[in-house]
Amino acid sequence: MGSGAQHGQMMGQGSRGMMNFYLTDTHGTPIYSPEEEFPDPLSEDDFELAIAIHHDQEIIGYLVPSKNLPFLRDVFQTDFSLLLTRALLPTVLVSGSLALLLATLVGYFLLRPVRQLTTAAENLTLGDLSQRVKVQGKDELATLGKTFNQMAASLEQAEKSRQTMTADIAHELRTPLAVQRANLEALQDGLYPLTMENLVPIMEQNQMLTRLVEELRTLAQTDYDTLGLEKHHHNLAKLLEQIKENFKLQAARKNIKLTFFPPSSCPPVEVDARRMNQVINNLVQNAIIHTPEGGEIIISLDCLEKSLQISVRDTGPGISPEDLPHIFERFYRTDHSSAKDKGGSGLGLTIAKRLVESHGGTLTAENHPEGGAVFRLNLPLS
Repeated sequence: MGSGAQHGQMMGQGSRGMMNFYLTDTHGTPIYSPEEEFPDPLSEDDFELAIAIHHDQEIIGYLVPSKNLPFLRDVFQTDFSLLLTRALLPTVLVSGSLALLLATLVGYFLLRPVRQLTTAAENLTLGDLSQRVKVQGKDELATLGKTFNQMAASLEQAEKSRQTMTADIAHELRTPLAVQRANLEALQDGLYPLTMENLVPIMEQNQMLTRLVEELRTLAQTDYDTLGLEKHHHNLAKLLEQIKENFKLQAARKNIKLTFFPPSSCPPVEVDARRMNQVINNLVQNAIIHTPEGGEIIISLDCLEKSLQISVRDTGPGISPEDLPHIFERFYRTDHSSAKDKGGSGLGLTIAKRLVESHGGTLTAENHPEGGAVFRLNLPLS
């Protein structure tokens, strides 16, 4: 109720008698009154309508209406309640509406990426590994979205690798098995006499299968870190010299010059000699395959500050830029025909890299500036 209405009600009440005021002390005891009879001391409720009189910031008394106190109290209470209600109701309605709208908008924009992420995760569990979510901003939800996309990409790549490896293994097994079966059926049907000469192709295919199974077993052991290396301190210069002698005859058949440059002095390194032989034999064998007649293969050993480096360089055509990033992938061949002729399975370099890494080292491949490919094997010094 407005002040004008309140004033009108008070004036209406005043038509039944002029409203006078009297003074009380700080305890509510009247000390002055325009009427002959002093009113009673103020009650606790009367103090609510009394007007405090201050002097030097202290209350020295109260000015109180002389009569109609109950009426004034009802008017004040009623008007205040109505005034408060009328003032707050629009504010509450507007604030509530704005809060509801804001909550709806915030909830929509916050929950939408969560719903998208939930849907993508559900589809991922159903086997759809191509699921990705749109990432915006740099908050926690954006970080979660990036992590989800990286996980989905890794799973998709792993699944593609698994499918490719399964197909490659089936292909590698199919060829020697088919050759064995054809030769055995020819012997069984009497097309070939049972001689040692006719048993040689069967034995060769059996050896190829045995080698493939052993390579797969070694690869699985490196994957699960169950290889069980037997490390001892070895002089790699002597080991490389022995490998050079082992390949000397094979290199001579292709008129390939095989050289080894040992260092003046190099400390022994802790390795599994059998596995390290397997790695370097694979690198030298690949070099002989890809080096043309009259070429050269150079094996070198260098002692660096914190590591020992073995390099195997050939003078062949090198590795094409398209093949170089995939050279250590499983079943990957840069030259399918030559690899098949030599019984290669496409796992040799993969296993070599895993074996070196199991020793705490690295194996890299690149093209030499002067031509040919070079493989560098780094092993940490003890």
